[in-house]
Amino acid sequence: MKLGVLTVPLSGRPVDEAFKYLAGLGVQTVEIGTGGYPGNAHLNSVDAINNPNVLTSLKMALDKYKLSISALSVHGNPVHPNKDVRDKDHTDFVNTLKVAKELGVDTVITFSGCPGDHPGAKYPNWVTCAWPPEYIDVLEYQWNDVLIPYWTDAAKTAAEYGVTKIALEMHPGFCVYNPASLLRLREAVGPAIGANFDPSHLFWQGIQPVEAIKALKGAIHHFHAKDTRIDKTNVAVNGTLETGRYDDFTGRGWVFRTVGYGHSEGEWRDIISTLRAVGYDGAISIEHEDGLMSIEEGLEKAIEFLKPILMYEPPAQMWWA
Repeated sequence: MKLGVLTVPLSGRPVDEAFKYLAGLGVQTVEIGTGGYPGNAHLNSVDAINNPNVLTSLKMALDKYKLSISALSVHGNPVHPNKDVRDKDHTDFVNTLKVAKELGVDTVITFSGCPGDHPGAKYPNWVTCAWPPEYIDVLEYQWNDVLIPYWTDAAKTAAEYGVTKIALEMHPGFCVYNPASLLRLREAVGPAIGANFDPSHLFWQGIQPVEAIKALKGAIHHFHAKDTRIDKTNVAVNGTLETGRYDDFTGRGWVFRTVGYGHSEGEWRDIISTLRAVGYDGAISIEHEDGLMSIEEGLEKAIEFLKPILMYEPPAQMWWA
């Protein structure tokens, strides 16, 4: 395993400064935003395609600080019912594939996306219940007419650029939001589809990450280290289908936290151990989205929390067995 960081929270710093800061903290690999929701402050894919010096400078900075790239992140909604949104997010995705090829990166992270409920829709429609029966009709349209065809073609395009891992972040609001929906799309499209496994999005759905990791054995392409604090009192009253403001720290049922501030060290040790048990030995990439901490404090606390928990070396032969 390698200790990594999604560099997007450091977008206010130039690449060289951000890499120097992270390397000084013991980070080994970085995940870089190239468009979509993460933005492209550290790697503008259009600039990189048009100007080879952009990637040359990036590679020099990586070598200088002995860092690798775990993945390129271009989270968006490439099946959005609004054509302008859909086309932009798709273009960002394809441009990211092109850049990934030049960098020798085989993993691109994004969302599955969520279509509307019919071809003329204006907004996405995230269906979360099976009744009334028209919701089943919406799901049939979204999956069979939009989602599966799009990602089937996208996987073929990715393969042309050497990207063998499309890591979809399971996130409510999009069609792939839990292990069942991830595996459904993977079965329809093929092994290029896998998970960018982020426990924070599962904790607040009531999903136990350790069990979800077991269910996704062989289908985890990347991992985000982010935590969620569950407010049991608020959940007991209103559940976890939360639409309140993210800065309502005491009124929400859950909030994102730095690792260790939502769940115990023991639970995170179990998560890391289960990843190793199912064969995942890739990046453990910290995503800072803690509204109670500065970027630097959140990242630094997460790094120090995870350093002794990660397993950096291959397991030894079980001489005792």
